[in-house]
Amino acid sequence: MKIIICDKMEKEYIEQMRSAGLTVDVRDDISPEELLTVLPNYDGMVVRSRTKVRKNLIDACPNLKVIVRGGVGLDTIDYEYAQSKNIKVMNTPLASSASVAELAIGYMFMLARSLYKASASMKAETWDKKSFEGDEIGGKVLGLIGIGNIGKEVAKRANALGMTVLAYDPYVKEVEGIKLLGLDELLAQADYISLHLPKTNESANMISKAQFAKMKNGVRIINCARGGIIDENALYDALVNGKVAGAALDVFNEEPPTDWKLAKLENVIASPHIGAATKEAQARVGAEVAEKIIAFTKVG
Repeated sequence: MKIIICDKMEKEYIEQMRSAGLTVDVRDDISPEELLTVLPNYDGMVVRSRTKVRKNLIDACPNLKVIVRGGVGLDTIDYEYAQSKNIKVMNTPLASSASVAELAIGYMFMLARSLYKASASMKAETWDKKSFEGDEIGGKVLGLIGIGNIGKEVAKRANALGMTVLAYDPYVKEVEGIKLLGLDELLAQADYISLHLPKTNESANMISKAQFAKMKNGVRIINCARGGIIDENALYDALVNGKVAGAALDVFNEEPPTDWKLAKLENVIASPHIGAATKEAQARVGAEVAEKIIAFTKVG
C-alpha cells in the first residue's frame, strides 16, 4: 500500500509505517497543484492543517482508500463526500487534547493578569505597577462551549484552580462534576468563556452580536477551537465598547488573517493556531496516525 505524507510528521512514526510493510513517501511541502497530479498514484494520505482535501482532489484519485488527519477536527476534509466514495476518513481526537487545554488555561491567566501588556511594558523599559492590577482565576465561573475531549481536559484543570465550571453542549446529556446549561444561561453566568467545539454549519458564527448582549459586562473569551465560530466583526465591536474585557484567540476565520484589526487590539492576545504545537502532542499525533494507518491495512 502506498501512502503519501503531505504535512510534517515525526520520522519515528514514518519509519514505523515502513517497517509494517507500507511504501511511504514524504512530501510535506507539496503544493495543492502538485498534489492533484501525484495523488492518483497513492492508496492513502496523511494530512494536518496545511493540506485541504476537497471534492476536486477526491474526484481525481480513484485509488484512494484512506485519509488520516493528524489533528482533532475534520474541517479541512470533505469527509462526507470522501466516505460516499468508500474512502475511510480518520483523525486523532485524543492526541492533542492536553496541549490545547493547557493553552486555554494559560490564556486565562494572561487575560486575568494582563501579562502580555505587562511584559511589553518592561521591554519598553517602563516600570508601571499601578496599571496591572488583575484578578484571581479561583472563584470565577468558566463557561465551556463544547465539552468533548478538550473541553473535559480544560474542565479538569479549571476545577483544580478553584473555578466553577459550566458547560453547554447539545450533544452531551451528562458530564460528571460539570453543570450543563443552555447556551443563554451559560453566557449570562460566565466570567470566562472558552470554546471547544468543531466548526460546522450549526456552529458557524454561533457567538455573534445577540450572544454578546447576553454576556456579563467585562467577560473574557478564549477560542482555541476553530475560527468562524465567533463572528469576528461582532467580537471586535464588543472588545472596543468594553462589553468583552479581553479575548485570547489561537484561531481565526481566515488563517493567516487578511484583516489584522482584531489581532491588533490592545485587549486581544493572539497566536497562529498553535494549540497542538507541543513536542508531546506531536509525538502522540504521529503515533496515533501510524497506528491507524497500519491497522487499516491489516483490516483491508
